[in-house]
Parts: sequence; structure tokens; C-alpha cells
Amino acid sequence: MLNVLLVEDEISVGNLINKGLSERGYKISLAPDGDIGYEMATKNDFDIMILDIMLPGLNGLELCKRLRNNKIDTPILMLTALSSTENIVTGLDSGADDYLAKPFKFAELEARIRSLARRKSQLQPEDNHALRVADLELNPDSKMVLRNGKRISLTSTEFRLLEFLMRNKGKVLSRMTILENVWGIDFNISTNVVDVYINYVRKKIENSFDKKLLHTVVGMGYVIKES
Repeated sequence: MLNVLLVEDEISVGNLINKGLSERGYKISLAPDGDIGYEMATKNDFDIMILDIMLPGLNGLELCKRLRNNKIDTPILMLTALSSTENIVTGLDSGADDYLAKPFKFAELEARIRSLARRKSQLQPEDNHALRVADLELNPDSKMVLRNGKRISLTSTEFRLLEFLMRNKGKVLSRMTILENVWGIDFNISTNVVDVYINYVRKKIENSFDKKLLHTVVGMGYVIKES
């Protein structure tokens, strides 16, 4: 039985999700605002957290950031009526693992939850030695990225993306593979978030440097390699 924290201020939506997930065997704890949600999240052990963004008091984005800053790494699914790419990117940048726009089909909500649960259960200890591609170095422990000795500042999502690429250096990775391993999404959805983040990372690791490392393979995906 998965233990799920749901932070949702809309009573009708909260009751609907609570009822649907409870009937499917999930244990649901419901918080009506971000402040109560934060208190519950820090005092209890949850398998998944579902946060609405538009919350009274502490909003979902700030709640997510505080939880991550507090070293709580429970998978987080954000719910919101704001479905633009910019809002999705903002939610993921705050530390969320996935994002679902309202209105949604209940089957998709449950699929997202199962996907995040599988991702958590399948996580294996990684080799935390520094990763290198040419003069680019990433340290999984210190979360530091250097290129030719110059420190590069990345968001948490950018870091996860670059780490996944570097652990698979020389391999062409499809957008779906990247979505599954970086964002925990293992079914086809219409989003260009991978392309957006690839561009973010590419600018940060390649601007001011002559050698290009992150390459687009048309029709296939992306690869990081020495060239």
C-alpha cells in the first residue's frame, strides 16, 4: 500500500482524488494548504506527494522548494491548471518530479503515481566517482560541475539531466528515455520539456568554450561525447 500525501485546497478535487485513490488501495493523507502540508511532510514518511500549485499561504512551488531544501527526496507530482511550458519548467525547477495539468483523467493520475513509485523502488546506488567527458567534470556527491576548471551553476533538474547524459556518454538517448529516467515519465506525453532543458544545459556547458559536447541526432535524440 502506497502512503500518499495530497495537498489540495479545492475540497471537491481533494475529495475526488482521495476517494478514487483510496478505492484503489492507496493510503491518503489530505492537507488543505501548504503550511499544513509542510508540517505533515516533515513529520511523516510518505511514498508519494501530490501538491497543487495554487495553494493558500505557502504555495505548491514554495512548498516543494522547502521540502527539497530540507533534504526530503520523496517523489513529488505537481497539479495545476497552469499548463504552459513555462509553468511546467518552473514546477520542475522547484524540485518536482512530474507535472499534471488540470483537468486530467483519473487513469492518467494513477499512471503518473505508479511511474513515480516504480522510479523510487528501482533506484540503485550509483557510482559516485566524478564523471568526465573531455574537460567537463561532474561530481555526484558535491553536485559540482566544472568545465576546464571553471564552475558551472545548474538547477537541480539541469544537474540530473547532465548526470544522466554523462553516465551514458557516447550513447544516443531518445527523448522518451530521458523523460523516463530524469523525470520518471514512462508513457508518451505531448511536451517539449526535454528539448527546453537540453538547450538550457547546452548553453551552460558550451557557451565560452570552443569544443561542443552535447549533440543532437536528428530523429533519434541526444548524445554527449567528445568530438
